[in-house]
Amino acid sequence: MRGIPISAFIGLILTAVYFLSAIFADFIAPYGMAEVVGGVWEPASPEHWLGTDNIGRDLLSRLIYGGQTTILIATAATLLSFSVGAFLGLTAAVMGGWVDQALSRFIDLVMSIPALIFALVVLSVMPVTIFVLIMVMGLLDSTRVFRLSRAVAVDINVMDFVEAARLRGEGRRWIIFHEILPNALSPMVAEMGLRFIFMVLFISTLSFLGLGVQPPLADWGGIVKENKDGIVYGIPAALIPAISIATLAISVNLVADWILNRTTSLKGGRDG
Repeated sequence: MRGIPISAFIGLILTAVYFLSAIFADFIAPYGMAEVVGGVWEPASPEHWLGTDNIGRDLLSRLIYGGQTTILIATAATLLSFSVGAFLGLTAAVMGGWVDQALSRFIDLVMSIPALIFALVVLSVMPVTIFVLIMVMGLLDSTRVFRLSRAVAVDINVMDFVEAARLRGEGRRWIIFHEILPNALSPMVAEMGLRFIFMVLFISTLSFLGLGVQPPLADWGGIVKENKDGIVYGIPAALIPAISIATLAISVNLVADWILNRTTSLKGGRDG
């Protein structure tokens, strides 16, 4: 682990813990996701390390399963967002002309509507399933990825090595995937970390408003909503998933910053 800053190392450890907990949730959760095992808002005990929730379910188990759902949806939506947004952005930059103008103006139109309001309107008339949530979140967020990838690709597209590839007779697909994309990875990797964090916050917000993950499934935003009334009585059940959201966001951001700095340094060393 030499050469890794302490902040990035902490971020890697926390991120790994969250993702491994999500992957192996069925094996490490002490109780079932919707299993009532005690009284309402019981305090922490040897049987329930974080206490129970508003109807007597084990809060630690709900937190683990909620992390599984939250991370699954956020990861899938981020991958969809980058697959669609980066492909369209790079295509628009390379093709230019009316294709670039048409895609850019359409993206501007979609971005003129706040993403949360757009999602609430769509989800209010569609069945709220995990697949629908991933599609809505991923496609809405792909507009941001489009803007970034197009801006980066426009600068790269006029460089000498791209012109040399055109003179060799390479097609647009080769130029996009072999010339522009490798040189655009550094800012896009950092942006991927930020978009993942946004997806975690997005799905948590939708669930808190009642249009995200539906019971009996658990996610961190839904757990906050279910237990928010306990805050008045000094019960921390709603704060624990909120802390999980914050620590996951910070840890992923630390890792993304380290990767960006590392890839930029490596690129600079090769260029020199």
